[in-house]
Amino acid sequence: MPMPPAIAIIPARFASRRFPGKPLALLLGKPMLQHVFQRCQESGIFQEVYIATEDQRIAQAAAQFGAKTLITSASCLTGTERIAQALEQIPCSRQTLLVNVQGDEPALPPEALRHLVQHFEEGFHMATLVRPLQAEEATNPNVVKVAFSSRGRALYFSRALIPYAQPPAPPPQRWAHMGLYAYRKAALLRMAQHPPSLLEQSEALEQLRALEMGLSLLCIPCAFSSVAVDSPDDLPRAEMALQHLKLRPRPC
Repeated sequence: MPMPPAIAIIPARFASRRFPGKPLALLLGKPMLQHVFQRCQESGIFQEVYIATEDQRIAQAAAQFGAKTLITSASCLTGTERIAQALEQIPCSRQTLLVNVQGDEPALPPEALRHLVQHFEEGFHMATLVRPLQAEEATNPNVVKVAFSSRGRALYFSRALIPYAQPPAPPPQRWAHMGLYAYRKAALLRMAQHPPSLLEQSEALEQLRALEMGLSLLCIPCAFSSVAVDSPDDLPRAEMALQHLKLRPRPC
């Protein structure tokens, strides 16, 4: 079966609570957002790559590195809402996969983006990537954990360590969620129109809204990793990850 067409949209909000102006923070002399845009281009999987923002400073910076910008409302509370609003400005068929690329993971391997689109399965409303959880990440609430079925269907996401291992049972394989989503258009619009759910508000995880709505979310295991920038303290780590990304052998 041929792959569906795919469009990448990078939500970029200037007024981050923990790190105002984060999309424009410089990494190796370039705005972080430019690195994310370049990773999307390098993947070779997207028909178009857009940046969706409410802020003219971000739009002006995007124009300087050749990105197409979709201006959205400052009232958008989540990336999904921002992407849904951006869709009003671009043609998009029902078959097109819409990929929400987080603007704070500048060293995301382009192969991860291809892997997500290539492994999207019919019968699911959404898909995301998961990777093995590292031991040192177990108690880090910024690393989101996920439990999913043998079929790959997401069961729950949490900032806490899941699943619990009842002694004397050995610890199960645990997975970390990568903040990358592919949606069917209809599912994305439904999710954007639905009010925040109780679990979503409790964990501050938007994907729980999808689960509470009954949307099917496919978890696609992978061996890729990235560095998320949550605060200015993360910038040195992100620069190191970018250096490693530039030096590694390119896949054939």
